[in-house]
Amino acid sequence: MISVVIIDDEQDAINSIELIINEYCSNAEVVGTASSAVEGQFVILNKKPDLVFLDIEMPRGNGFDLLEMLPERNFEIIFITAYNNFAIKAFKYSAIDYILKPIDIDEFIEAVDRAEHRINQYKNKPEKRTNKYDVLLENIKTNVPSKIMVPTSEGQIYIEVTDINRIEAEGSYSTIFLIEEKKILVSKNLKEFERMLSDNNFFRPHNSHLINLEHVKKYVLKDGGYIEMTDTTIVPISRRRKESFVEKMQEFIGR
Repeated sequence: MISVVIIDDEQDAINSIELIINEYCSNAEVVGTASSAVEGQFVILNKKPDLVFLDIEMPRGNGFDLLEMLPERNFEIIFITAYNNFAIKAFKYSAIDYILKPIDIDEFIEAVDRAEHRINQYKNKPEKRTNKYDVLLENIKTNVPSKIMVPTSEGQIYIEVTDINRIEAEGSYSTIFLIEEKKILVSKNLKEFERMLSDNNFFRPHNSHLINLEHVKKYVLKDGGYIEMTDTTIVPISRRRKESFVEKMQEFIGR
């Protein structure tokens, strides 16, 4: 049985979440609720829950302020928000679960199942708990998130976006090539990275390649056209993407 705390400034929302848990999540038990960040801090420190449902927008301190108040974050969090805003992008970068209001019950159950799986993992091997909430808070403070979480066979790795030279498709996987000439095989496809990094000066010149414009060395027109990266890698560019690439580079250089 996992213990749950619900923190939301709307009592109706607390009641709704508690009702869903009681009805659909037999392995979860609500042990406390709070309606503000300050109350939430008190309840978390006293109840020591396994899982916290945390509203983002609250008066007198939001959900991120609450995380900053806590000396330790040794519990799982599912964020609840009515707004599909910048915070959502930060959640995706940091691999954090969130649910949009109004709550979809299937999404809710899936998020709880994922959280329960992680909780059981950490109970058996506490050293595996990652610093994803530190990464989230760091990303929230920037206009464009600066770190991404990538799942590997060894666990979760957090990477500075600026350290990525390029990403190459490997079927349903991708290989990330870092500027220090290391590479990481990741269980995400290239389209997921393209969606995630489109605001971070990344461009997809070819179906199999996503490149960081910061690490483009030159664009060569001969032999049908290709891009040379700062690590001397040659990246092909498809005919239909040449014009877009030139425009994107001009926009990037002009900033």
